[in-house]
Amino acid sequence: MTGIFKQKTSSNILVLLVYGLILKFNRFLHPAGPLQQPEDHFLYNWLIAFLKPLQIAPVLYVLIAFLLLYSQALLFNRICNDQKLLPRPNYLPAMAHMLTTSLFIEWNYFSAPLLANTFLIWIFYRMTTLPNIQRPAPAIFSIGVLIGIVTLLYRPAIVFVALVLLALFIMRPFRLREWAINLLGITMPYYFLALVLYLGNKWDWDKIKPVFSIGLPAIPSSLITTISISLLIVPFMIGGYYVQANLNKMYIHVRKSWSLLLLYLIMAMLIIMADGGSNYVSWMLCSVPITAFHAAMYFYINSRRLPMIIHWILFGFAIYLNYWLN
Repeated sequence: MTGIFKQKTSSNILVLLVYGLILKFNRFLHPAGPLQQPEDHFLYNWLIAFLKPLQIAPVLYVLIAFLLLYSQALLFNRICNDQKLLPRPNYLPAMAHMLTTSLFIEWNYFSAPLLANTFLIWIFYRMTTLPNIQRPAPAIFSIGVLIGIVTLLYRPAIVFVALVLLALFIMRPFRLREWAINLLGITMPYYFLALVLYLGNKWDWDKIKPVFSIGLPAIPSSLITTISISLLIVPFMIGGYYVQANLNKMYIHVRKSWSLLLLYLIMAMLIIMADGGSNYVSWMLCSVPITAFHAAMYFYINSRRLPMIIHWILFGFAIYLNYWLN
């Protein structure tokens, strides 16, 4: 299977769809509605309140979640190919995304982190293109607006503001004007939200401020969860080793993109600390950078059998988790 996705052919788009359906089809047989958590912010709560009277069948929420995951996989794969994160174009990042998001059941349901993840992939793409843009101000402002929307979907996502500022520091020469434009973009969604609440006579400061608590992440309560986490970490470490070993062969902008992915992962891990919940929904925000390093592992390992063995171990466990345990 890794050999198929290592090639860049248009037919892999359809193969990826079938691959994802095999992994996640049991979610359609046992559907659940949208997930709600205390950390959800105004926009997501408003969206759920808007959809609730429509009495949408749970299977439609599962379908939307699957299409979002499939779209994320294709979008992130295109970003990896455009930015040349791997030496040759392929569909390994898309395959890895569909596979890694099958290691936790919660990642396959409609939720605020799932929506935030979609925006964050696009934000990452915009950040990687900053060095090559002739007029960066509109792009920097749009990045700020998108981050503001993400924070209004999920309260702990406020930590990604630091990622954007670090991206400006890495990708652009320091210009105070650009930083001010970015901060203006971040606050823009809050201006509109405050205006809507004030004009609707529903002003409440608690609806705007990103309140969350800091706590240790949930300790794995079962062997299955421990295995899922291990199957995320081990391929990530192998991929990280190969990326480090090949840094000298990469262009400067590619090295910066990998650095951004690592910072992306660190910020997502801080969200796990900020969430403090007993489930693993927020852990989904780690899936995109982990996906990139998984793809690097599949690509760089010289052996033909070892990537296949690792892939089928993950695939087999994902099937067991999604079909036999749930």
